[in-house]
Amino acid sequence: MRQQYDTSTPPPAFSVADAFTLRTALDALGGVRGLDTLDVACGHGTTTRMLASGGARRTVGVDSCPERIRRARESGGEPGHGVEYVVADTVGLPALGPFDLATAVYLFNQAHDRTALHAMFRAVRANLRPGGRLLAIVPNPGAFPYADWEPYGISVVERAPGGDAPLLRARLETDPPIPFECREWAHADFAEAAADAGFATVTWQPTRTPPACAVRDETYWARYRTAPVGSLMNCMA
Repeated sequence: MRQQYDTSTPPPAFSVADAFTLRTALDALGGVRGLDTLDVACGHGTTTRMLASGGARRTVGVDSCPERIRRARESGGEPGHGVEYVVADTVGLPALGPFDLATAVYLFNQAHDRTALHAMFRAVRANLRPGGRLLAIVPNPGAFPYADWEPYGISVVERAPGGDAPLLRARLETDPPIPFECREWAHADFAEAAADAGFATVTWQPTRTPPACAVRDETYWARYRTAPVGSLMNCMA
């Protein structure tokens, strides 16, 4: 989901809210200056570059798609700017760290079954130092068919039961629209996988939205906050 909207102009509202949520969480933690940071499922490197520009000592972006990594490199940050990009699948993530902080935006909903979900969390945890932190934006389950996310840049068109979690068929409301699929894991499933991977604590933060502007006023954002696409998962190793 994240990879498709990385180059949207302008970015869809839900991704603007997610980026603001992540930035404010990092600011509340004192920022990333001097930290070793890992951005998993980095797409075209939007969050990776944010970490590097915040003063991280080392920043590594990882994605399974060589084309996305190529575009991330073209967008700046490697080499000589404290940013590295690696092509790797999260389930088979090699030892790249250790890191103080990992970020993941709409990664874990891509797990096709529970085994893969747990493997993803274990791979991230294995790359963190003791006391390290994972900040992950994950989808909120149960919105379809009750919430209409189309005004915010994404539509769920079908929920197909089966497997370890329902399969959601959705589309990004770009021009033209981009279809994609993901699993509708419950937050409890994410928390269980994090605990199994060795994370000591898991806490949750609701979406925060940016200040109102001429394009998106406070009424718009207030409506979005009633049923946001994602939440922030904060896991401490």
